[in-house]
Amino acid sequence: MEIKPVTLEGKHVRLEPVRLDHFAALWRVGAYEEIWRYLPYTVRSEDDMRIFIEAELRKQQAGFAFRFATIVKPSEQLVGSTSYLNIDRQHRRLEIGGTWITPSWQRSAVNTEAKFLQLSHAFETLGCIRVEFKTDSLNVKSRQALARIGAVEEGTFRNHMVMPDGRLRHSVYFSIVDSEWPSVKAHLERLMSSYGDEGHRENVNNAATDR
Repeated sequence: MEIKPVTLEGKHVRLEPVRLDHFAALWRVGAYEEIWRYLPYTVRSEDDMRIFIEAELRKQQAGFAFRFATIVKPSEQLVGSTSYLNIDRQHRRLEIGGTWITPSWQRSAVNTEAKFLQLSHAFETLGCIRVEFKTDSLNVKSRQALARIGAVEEGTFRNHMVMPDGRLRHSVYFSIVDSEWPSVKAHLERLMSSYGDEGHRENVNNAATDR
């Protein structure tokens, strides 16, 4: 399982390898406290975003993670970020996480199609046998969204992380395995077909964050 920089492109979304020069645009769309509420790190300034992206690029060089910038087509608007992380080449598994989307694009096709692109690449190109997700037990929207795309809830890691404010976070794990991917793929295709040409649909409950 060899993970290399790759651009993943769909109807509404393009996921491209994050670059250091993305940091200012990422801060402009990421400067919302609600985005970082359930993540085990926080970004409070443009300088913090630059430091965060630098750290993510170091992880990529070490082979531990790979971060994408999430861009809406055809406006070429950068609206958030997501990543592959906890990459385990020997056991052919990885995690999709560190995902966030600016609030104005959370009720849209962005999250659903981004997950579809990442899952398709993981199972069909990389040959993964397992893709996992984790989210804060308090993040009800994220848990609902992961269940909605067809991920299976596996259990809770108690006292899993110490949050920036000192709270002890319990993390809920979800996964999709290779034998489930064909049915999950068909389900995601049906979900995506319900969005209009601009990628919006009413009453969509997509997760803003997971990890």
